[in-house]
Amino acid sequence: MIVSARNRNGQPEFFKIMSVMVCAEKVSFMTKRLSSWYMEHYRSYEIVESDYAEVFVLDPDDLSDSHPLTAYKVGEKVLLLRVVIASGEARRIQLSQVPESVARLIDALREKLQLQGEFSLQFEDPDFGNALCVLSDISELPQERAVLHIQRNIPSLPNELDTHSLASISSLSTASTSSSSSLSPPACSSTYLRSRSEWPTPFPIPSLSYDIELKLRRGNETFEKTKKGIDVTRDIKMEVLDKIAQTVFDIKAYPDGDEIESIASALVQKHPCLREPGRGKGYEGWLLSIKDKLNNYRAKLRKAGCTEVNINKKRKADDNWTSYTLKRAKRGEVNHVPEHPSNHNDDSLEEQRLLLVEETRKARKDMAVIREKMQLTFSLRRREVIEDQPMVAQIQERWPALFLEEQTSDIVAHRKSAVLEGLPLFLREDPTKLFKKCLGTDPEDGQTKGVSVGVLVVLEDEVSVASSSANIQNISIVLEETIVLEKLSDIPTGLAYLFGLIYALNLSYPKELKYTFDAVQNVFMELGSGCTQRVRSLQDKLLL
Repeated sequence: MIVSARNRNGQPEFFKIMSVMVCAEKVSFMTKRLSSWYMEHYRSYEIVESDYAEVFVLDPDDLSDSHPLTAYKVGEKVLLLRVVIASGEARRIQLSQVPESVARLIDALREKLQLQGEFSLQFEDPDFGNALCVLSDISELPQERAVLHIQRNIPSLPNELDTHSLASISSLSTASTSSSSSLSPPACSSTYLRSRSEWPTPFPIPSLSYDIELKLRRGNETFEKTKKGIDVTRDIKMEVLDKIAQTVFDIKAYPDGDEIESIASALVQKHPCLREPGRGKGYEGWLLSIKDKLNNYRAKLRKAGCTEVNINKKRKADDNWTSYTLKRAKRGEVNHVPEHPSNHNDDSLEEQRLLLVEETRKARKDMAVIREKMQLTFSLRRREVIEDQPMVAQIQERWPALFLEEQTSDIVAHRKSAVLEGLPLFLREDPTKLFKKCLGTDPEDGQTKGVSVGVLVVLEDEVSVASSSANIQNISIVLEETIVLEKLSDIPTGLAYLFGLIYALNLSYPKELKYTFDAVQNVFMELGSGCTQRVRSLQDKLLL
């Protein structure tokens, strides 16, 4: 039973009643405090129970309401799982809805349980006395409650492989898989790719070595009784910081200040014995130590040749330091600058790029070959875009396939009709800076002059540019006064393509349209974790 009582920072707190005590005709509740987050979309709170939650004794007068709260779900049925990871180790997992496929279920378990490597699933079939059966279709899973067993896949030896698969990434940093084509050399799939797109809340503190876990467990038990922490020795601190640094880099190379603070906060919540004494938050020292550890860990990775951090290495040019700007993910890219696939280097990927250019120039293009080679050369293309920061015309010359309609269609399918032409007006910006209209007889140089980023709408000659009933001849995308994509179906599609190219080419938003693109990114595309107050106001109005 869950009840609401007290307030913290203007938000209600929630407690789970473990037992009811009656003493001298007075009723009291033994409760456990729950973690809660307000979900704006549902106008409700998401409540999570922690293994190390504090215990409180509440009186009926402390309750905000005399009726207990009722949990409800949105959409499909809640799926409750008991996942057996190894002998003697099982975890309880609750999913808000049944995944669409077994692959989606595996991805959800890998994210929630922080599992590494490949594995398959077996389930206890109630029709056969809970005997284990391989889960091949999601419909076979028992409804509402099920027991799953993780089965680790043992990789085959290299000489036993008959085919080579390619772990690929689309031009917008999304991970997928693709089999190699018989028209091109086989490609190996071994490469480091992230799968998590958002910063986790709360941050998952990783498991430590057995001896350290044992010390912290004893320290947590003592802390519950005496409220005194343990003496943090060097081996404890080094183990904690090393595992945290590795876990952070698996999610993000350059977390911001709020994200780092969430790590320190989650650490003292999971291990209260590590809380620092005093009136502060109890983790100020850990916060500084985590920042320093992340800097040192990135330095080690830089020496090891990690591309994502190596591009931020300060270099000398003509005895003077070059202007230095930290090249970090701008819009929530999962794989900002990934490593090359195994068995490939700059030279081999350059050969694949030349073959890609040759295929793109053919009258009858083989889109399967183009997609495969675009996926294979993603790491080379991404490094050029981030490290060299070339002009759009140079990218168009070296990577013409990037500007084919098929390469940006995913983002259109995701939010095809989300953007309207009046969005800049609502955000108090000039729409003519984004949508430029001209007549078909206007000179091409005049059509794109002064347009750094925008959608060009070409109208029929018989009507005025300002006419609302003008027939559209063509819709094009303009970057740096150059038409890079044309003959699009409509303006919303054009704006979606424009956003996709800005994302793929790592371009900055124009200052005069920063609120418009902020709304496209955070509200419509749902990328990133923060937006400006003006855009947040728009988001609130859309939710009414």
